[in-house]
Amino acid sequence: MPAKHRSDPCRSFNFVVELDGVILGGFSEVSGLGANTDPIEYRHGPDDARPTLSGHALLPDHRTTRSPRLRKSTSDARAPRQHGALVTNPQRALLLVALLSGGPAMALELSSPAFGSGATIPTRYTCEGGDVSPPLEWRGIPSGTKSLVLIVDDPDAPDPRAPKMTWVHWVLANLPSDLKGLPEAVAPGALPTGTIEGVNDWKRTGYGGPCPPIGRHRYFHKLYALDRVLTGLDRPTKAQVEGAMQGHVLGHAELVGTYEKKGR
Repeated sequence: MPAKHRSDPCRSFNFVVELDGVILGGFSEVSGLGANTDPIEYRHGPDDARPTLSGHALLPDHRTTRSPRLRKSTSDARAPRQHGALVTNPQRALLLVALLSGGPAMALELSSPAFGSGATIPTRYTCEGGDVSPPLEWRGIPSGTKSLVLIVDDPDAPDPRAPKMTWVHWVLANLPSDLKGLPEAVAPGALPTGTIEGVNDWKRTGYGGPCPPIGRHRYFHKLYALDRVLTGLDRPTKAQVEGAMQGHVLGHAELVGTYEKKGR
């Protein structure tokens, strides 16, 4: 009796993580790698490039000669198996890398003492209140970071039931890499030296708070760690900043708050 055919649950990936020839993880997209097709080895050194996988930085091995590698997969590369189970989760693969290399893989994290992830943004930070920027805090800046970018936008405009555009509320570029956050109601003059203020969709620089015309909208606060300081930008739009960031993102974190006008 012929053996029953068993479908392979593995799926193809664009990138894989290797250690000593063993594939630890597979990923569809990798920020910061660009079009590089050569293997990238993670070794000790402050200037090493460190692309990230889903916001996590791979750590070099400081204790042995083993070093995790990130490379483009071949067309037939498949998800790896670990003890008979598929390792398709980026966090699990990076945990394996960290265990083998003797260090924790810390993700870039963005938070606010004013509201939690998925929670309602307090009225003070909206057009129905003081319309001032909320306090923001972050940690886990990847090694090799030269600058930070902060973008706040609303993908639910004008109506979350039928969104037609993403409304940009705040754009900041070239925040210093050693910055730990921004205080509430930060004024342009209080921003760190060298910070570039971008233009929001009110055609002005600075923060513009949530002011949804209808329904409850989501507001994405997005922080990017870059391996370079951006140049050639003067009152840039969000699109111009994102274009300048291409191929230079080491890490990315998001904080999402929501808001619906109380007068509706």
